[in-house]
Amino acid sequence: MLETYLDCESPARVAWDRLDAAPVSEQWSTEDGPEAALHRIHAYPAKFPAFLTRRALAYAAEQDVDVGMLGDVFCGCGTVAHEARRAGLAFWGCDINPVAILIARAKSSPLRGSRLHVLAEQVLAGADTASAPARAPEVEEFLRRWHNASQIEALSRLLASIEVVTPPRSPYRAALLCAFSSILRSCSYWKAWSIKPRIDPGKASRPVSRTFRVACARLVKAYNQATWQKGPPPQLHLADVRTVPVPDQRPNLLVCSGPYATSVDYAELHQLSATWLGHFSELNRLRRASIGTPLVGSKLRDRQALLNRVGLQAVFSLYAHDPAAATAIANYFVDMQHVARRCLDFLAPRGIAVFVIGNARLRGQIIDNAAHFTVALLEAGFVRVRVARRRVRNKSASPFRDTLGRLQRAPSEHRQYDQEFVLIAHRP
Repeated sequence: MLETYLDCESPARVAWDRLDAAPVSEQWSTEDGPEAALHRIHAYPAKFPAFLTRRALAYAAEQDVDVGMLGDVFCGCGTVAHEARRAGLAFWGCDINPVAILIARAKSSPLRGSRLHVLAEQVLAGADTASAPARAPEVEEFLRRWHNASQIEALSRLLASIEVVTPPRSPYRAALLCAFSSILRSCSYWKAWSIKPRIDPGKASRPVSRTFRVACARLVKAYNQATWQKGPPPQLHLADVRTVPVPDQRPNLLVCSGPYATSVDYAELHQLSATWLGHFSELNRLRRASIGTPLVGSKLRDRQALLNRVGLQAVFSLYAHDPAAATAIANYFVDMQHVARRCLDFLAPRGIAVFVIGNARLRGQIIDNAAHFTVALLEAGFVRVRVARRRVRNKSASPFRDTLGRLQRAPSEHRQYDQEFVLIAHRP
């Protein structure tokens, strides 16, 4: 089926008309088959649907772009990296979150399930006698807020055993640490099914060893089912898209899903894994380095001169209702304009960047992330941005907002994230 798009070449026209004429695309909305089991080994928030990578590769082929390298500047838990490895393509990606890079490394390494099973059993056997490491007092205090004493002891021994059984740079260690990370919420006071860090002091304690064994069995099964083509190992960088050096081999295709304005705080959602895996001291840095953080200390008047027209309109519409939120949104828009310029630098000539982004609502105001970023891409130097809408059918993470604009699971008239925009930017 021939796809139709809204073709955008004029920033002024987009700022005036927005993206109201963008058609709904069934190809960008409908999955083309079951998702690989490795995409489900960790409950990473706001995961990117894997089929969108395959759809982007098909679009690049239709445009006669030979994809020698695939990239993702917000690589998260490695969905695009895994799809690149399945297709035998080189991959370059970055993310500021060390937990995300760990999961991405595990998902993009073609490991043998049988070997992983043996190592997992060795880890469990060694955990009985492993020595729990000493920790800084502030780390111990943090862990005691989230776990009971027996859980802390069992998790400490399990982590120590993983480090004894596997070498530091081994992809098998990354896979076992991924399984370890995946059980931390269930083996804690983290409120069941909550997407926010909420404590439930009455939550029943789950047995650490048994929960880890189940997670490893799921991981082994996923690796046994995985299919891989021969190709180069992925280049995964713990780095910020705004400052990371341009890769020596520039990607021909970027496939990315960046954060939305008013999106979740990923540093908060990963605080348990970050702390257990030795990144407690970096949590504040991660909070301050996040795209659109309200913690950078900037004032709105310093940001408004940098905003494009869509950003200015959204920020000042919100300002009368919530000045602090307006400043945070301004930070987000300025950061995303920087991201657009960097993506132009990263791409090879005639390359294509595919972004999936949705709009938000805050204090009754529409935050037009998609139109803002379309203008940012055009003003950065992309010659054309093609736009389509995609329906979001399985957005389980708080798809509704209350009357104040706060995310919630309970149905309300303010539905959130029921559609997204696919922005396809063409580099000259």
